[in-house]
Amino acid sequence: MQDWLTRSAMSQGRAIGQGALCPLALTEACLTAIHDHPLRDRIYSTTTDSRALDEAVAARSRARAGLRRSPLDGVPLSWKDLFDSAGTATEAGSALLAGRVPARDAHVLASAAQAGAICLGKTHMTEFAYSGLGLNPVTGTPPCVNDRAAVPGGSSSGAAASVAFGLAALGVGSDTGGSVRIPAAWNDLVGLKTTHGRLPLDGVVPLARRFDTVGPLARSIEDCAAFLAMLEGRPAPDLRGASLAGRRILVLDGAAFEDIRAEPMHAFDDAVARLECAGARLSRVSLPVVDEVLALSAIIYTPEAWAEWRDLIETRPDVMFPPILARFRSGADHAAADYIAAWNRLNALRKGYLAQVAGYDAVILPTAPNMPPNAERLMADEGYYATENLLTLRNTRIANMLGLCALTLPTNTPSAGVSFMCPPMEDNRLLRLGAAAEQVVRS
Repeated sequence: MQDWLTRSAMSQGRAIGQGALCPLALTEACLTAIHDHPLRDRIYSTTTDSRALDEAVAARSRARAGLRRSPLDGVPLSWKDLFDSAGTATEAGSALLAGRVPARDAHVLASAAQAGAICLGKTHMTEFAYSGLGLNPVTGTPPCVNDRAAVPGGSSSGAAASVAFGLAALGVGSDTGGSVRIPAAWNDLVGLKTTHGRLPLDGVVPLARRFDTVGPLARSIEDCAAFLAMLEGRPAPDLRGASLAGRRILVLDGAAFEDIRAEPMHAFDDAVARLECAGARLSRVSLPVVDEVLALSAIIYTPEAWAEWRDLIETRPDVMFPPILARFRSGADHAAADYIAAWNRLNALRKGYLAQVAGYDAVILPTAPNMPPNAERLMADEGYYATENLLTLRNTRIANMLGLCALTLPTNTPSAGVSFMCPPMEDNRLLRLGAAAEQVVRS
């Protein structure tokens, strides 16, 4: 049974459908692995054992009767600690929300449960999801699978660790500025940032409502496609026969490569060469619109987050991790007129960007320009924390600001990913392209 814990979610789902794998035995093995793992308390904030076992018993009965509700019926998932879960604490990695127990599941958690997925529990995250590093001295910093002394990426840090360490088949996270893609990349997983608005956010603790999205961290593109289809209640996109031959792909030169470290640069160059060998037609272009979009991000993100949480934060600011507190408070530095003007300009830039890339099947760039930083150094050096956090999120933030869907794929370099971006609501097309690319860039 232990071998199944490192298989993809869809591999588990197919085996359940074929009668070769029992959902209850799988869930029991997964819970045992979680409780026996030496880093369990740094990955899961809490497990929902009784719920998971009850759901697994029901999934077993459906499987035996040939009445499975989805391809992921009976498959165990973890949930980032900002998805409301009925009767179980949902604290978003913050002492300010300690003891917060919702009465209802978040819409997406309820939908997953209705489709038969097993809820294993809640995973640690960056405080209020407001950092890309994954460092959280308040409630717990999960490990990076490739370097136990490094941070795992955030803010869906525990979600990534739960999958990377074989403690969940798939982790459910959120992405506001890179919070699915960074931890996925740093832990050698596939991560999907869905188009904003594609999946409902009811019952999801917010950070910036105009940018928050729900997305999976998984072992394959197929898993991501099945997850999205499950929550939307529709068939997954057909990934069979996906090919890169003749696909036009734009390498986004310019800002995405500034201050890039050697490892992610090598990983990206290798991925590009592999894509070209597979028949993709690549062009390198620098788009000034991207530089302007990145310049607007501070004017837009921080006021959004500050407006959401300022009243609660100022009741007990002393319980927050100081760098997170400082980042929230910086949202007060921008005038309302500047914020509105920035949004007006961003809407125009979004249209301009889509016009400029209309002839391409996807735009690609390194997922992160840096590698996972050392956790102790981040704690000891505030300047290092600030510069690494901004650098970490720079490339992923492009897709959020432009309203795109995006995914990251692992490469042959540990903790270095390559990202693909497509226009809004083209998630299915993105997944099909990702299916063609995932075996090419890492083989």
